Amino acid sequence: MRLDANGIRYMSADEFRVLTAVETGSRNHDIVPTPLIRSLSKLHGGGLNKFIGELAKKNLIAKVANGKYDGYKMTYGGYDYLALKTLTKRGSVASVGNQIGVGKESDIHVVMQENESECVLKIHRLGRMSFRNVKNKRDYLKNKHSSPSWMYMSRLSAMKEFAFMKILHQHGFPVPVPIDQNRHCILMSLIDAVPLRQIEKVGDIGKLYSDLMDLIVKLANYGLIHGDFNEFNILIKIDQSPILIDFPQMVSTSHKEAEFYFNRDVDCIKTFFKRKFGYESYLYPKFGLDINREFSLDLEVAASGFSSKLQKELEEYTQIVKESGEGSEEEDSDEESENDEEGNSDEENENEESLEDPDKSIPEKESDKEHFEL
Repeated sequence: MRLDANGIRYMSADEFRVLTAVETGSRNHDIVPTPLIRSLSKLHGGGLNKFIGELAKKNLIAKVANGKYDGYKMTYGGYDYLALKTLTKRGSVASVGNQIGVGKESDIHVVMQENESECVLKIHRLGRMSFRNVKNKRDYLKNKHSSPSWMYMSRLSAMKEFAFMKILHQHGFPVPVPIDQNRHCILMSLIDAVPLRQIEKVGDIGKLYSDLMDLIVKLANYGLIHGDFNEFNILIKIDQSPILIDFPQMVSTSHKEAEFYFNRDVDCIKTFFKRKFGYESYLYPKFGLDINREFSLDLEVAASGFSSKLQKELEEYTQIVKESGEGSEEEDSDEESENDEEGNSDEENENEESLEDPDKSIPEKESDKEHFEL
């Protein structure tokens, strides 16, 4: 799913209202019934049908073939528009430029702020096929009305990354400057650096190796383990200093598998330096010997709003997806989707209230670049 922000400025307020209604209805329905969209948007008659048709034509919502009832589901395109609309209203984003990176579960774009400074927009995209695997594996949320939605989990992943980035930045760690976050999107500073995997020559290979191992130890002394400390998530600046990115998998040193994740981070660096640069050192940190926890940034993150409960939920989902086999990105809009059970009327009334504030519509669960103004 590629971000196409060109049409966002041409959308009417009523189209956004209908789109927000579909998002809100997705709280309890994988396929949101058309009558519920009408109720939540408070739009009636032919106007509503026209707006729904326009949104479907732009692939912001999708009608599901062979559904048990008439309804629509949110697409990543629609979710992108809602997040960008909110970031634009806040003044965080003024225009969207080129895509500069793509990962298994994220897209990276250059964007421009109102002051014409460029920064980075990271869009979390947890694949919907993964959620089908989760539903087939076991009843992931058996006490809730629906399976974990890709919207909820993508938003949770973005919340976690932003929370950790803020705490790390506040304590002087080499990370991008966190700017803003909404739904599944994170805004951060643009760093003039190159991914470690693209580096061919290093001035002082021993120093870089030592700096990276020291960074792993420093994180652990502050109560954190990156969990994916490798050549893809480390940027190298022109002065050879490292910048650490990508934090959705970060865990506490109190985690039951903390030593495993710590050793895996260490082994990733050892293996990469031997393979890429022919550099091998017998000096490397050991979890039981070199870690002397001095601070508790893990507790600070929890206090900032990303609770241990949310952390556990995201970890559990990630583990189940790994056990089920990795899924692709979002299913095609015309692919059949399973219907979730209808939500009760009290929940629908609660959803209706959230339409007035786009930030509350989801439940708690180099420089010549073309820019599309929003």
